[in-house]
Amino acid sequence: MNMKHKFLKIITVFTILLAAAGCQKRLDVVPFQSLPPEKALTTESDLKGVLIGAYNGIQSTASYGGDIQLMADLWANRLYQRFRGSFNGLLQIASITTTSNVILVDNGWATTLWSSSFSTINTCNLVLENLSLANTQATKDRIEGEALFIRGSLYFELARLYGRPWGDGDNNTNLAVPLVLKSTPFEESKLTQDNYPARASVAAIYAQAIADLQRAATLLPATNGFFATRWAAMAQLSRIALMQQDFTTARDMANAVIAGTTGGSNAQFALSTPFSNLWYNYINFGGVAPREYIFYIRITTQDGTNGLNTYYGQTVGSIPGTAGRGDIDVQTAWLNLHEAGDVRRSFFIVTNRRLTQKHLDRFGHVPVIRLAEMYLTRAEANFRLGTTVGATPEEDVNRIRNRAGLANLAAPPTLAQILRERDLELAFEGHFMHDRKRNRLAMPGSSGTNGPDWNSPRLIMPIPQREMDVNKNLVQNTGY
Repeated sequence: MNMKHKFLKIITVFTILLAAAGCQKRLDVVPFQSLPPEKALTTESDLKGVLIGAYNGIQSTASYGGDIQLMADLWANRLYQRFRGSFNGLLQIASITTTSNVILVDNGWATTLWSSSFSTINTCNLVLENLSLANTQATKDRIEGEALFIRGSLYFELARLYGRPWGDGDNNTNLAVPLVLKSTPFEESKLTQDNYPARASVAAIYAQAIADLQRAATLLPATNGFFATRWAAMAQLSRIALMQQDFTTARDMANAVIAGTTGGSNAQFALSTPFSNLWYNYINFGGVAPREYIFYIRITTQDGTNGLNTYYGQTVGSIPGTAGRGDIDVQTAWLNLHEAGDVRRSFFIVTNRRLTQKHLDRFGHVPVIRLAEMYLTRAEANFRLGTTVGATPEEDVNRIRNRAGLANLAAPPTLAQILRERDLELAFEGHFMHDRKRNRLAMPGSSGTNGPDWNSPRLIMPIPQREMDVNKNLVQNTGY
């Protein structure tokens, strides 16, 4: 089945599944997403179709199609970004301070991100329960690996957004989200308060995400089109380890990705040069993704919406193919963090607002993991550990600086310089809040003072009221 046919099948499969889900009267912590396996899944082709449905789930703007990244960059970040749009739910998130404003329990973005994620997890569970339909071991391994990659990645994101940060108190008692490893029964009669899941601990959700991604890394192929690969799984493991301050694992996973994909004449990934070649995927390159993208959400003129383009982008008359609401105004304070000559400092366009050029392309792909992140993770982890696995921190940081048009550092970098380089390179891609949380830094206040502290309850999503009303086993987060 070619890629075009796979994505056409997404529409067919999910039209059927969502129509069935719409017939249900009850709201559930894990929304109905499928027909009973004995009726819906009987062949390998059916299994592949449902797996494509899981990819369609993370392609949603309520998932890796935009909102997961948007929350982490817009939240409590008024010094560097201003939300100028009219959506009250996003305004709540963007306007959190230490003394006023809260995210309401019926916030549409918190609610939709939760339901979309658990809907996709449910689809992954359905795939994993029917692996026996695969006709060959190689096919079975690939399908299992892809489903585990998606499930593990989503659990990691849910833990970061709805649970307290790793290390803020006892990870074994702090609550994250429900841990659901079996598909939800289709029949409403099988759902009772006894089998509605309670919230699992932060430690349990992280452990499951790690287990899923570790197994995925052993099953996935090195190349897999724009679908998940072993390198994508290892890169996610590096991210999780960095959040846990497990710098050895973060370093080793990042190094393995770099070593496994950048060597030799047929290297799979490489830093894109110049920096601008990372963006305008459709406008300038006809939809061909840059080789730097380790994992990304594919957008075409027929399928998918770039949620980051929706808010960060805007129609610019001089650049055909641009679009967006122009809701996010990048502040001068952000530009001032850059050195003179940094091409990233000039990668903005001023209309009625200052807009990043990263997300102007209406049909540009949404990057989830880039190779540059792996170099910066390796640099930070090596620095903290006093090691030089793969390269010195100075070599890795200079590699990123040079691509941005900057000269080598005059001396080995400090930790502050490494973290600053990470901020500048990965800006507007979903890292800002999480990096500040793991480094125990307060969010920037709108006037240059400190905003909410790294472990403030205001920086944790509320459990959606819709879910609380249905599932009495859930406990709401502090402050809501």
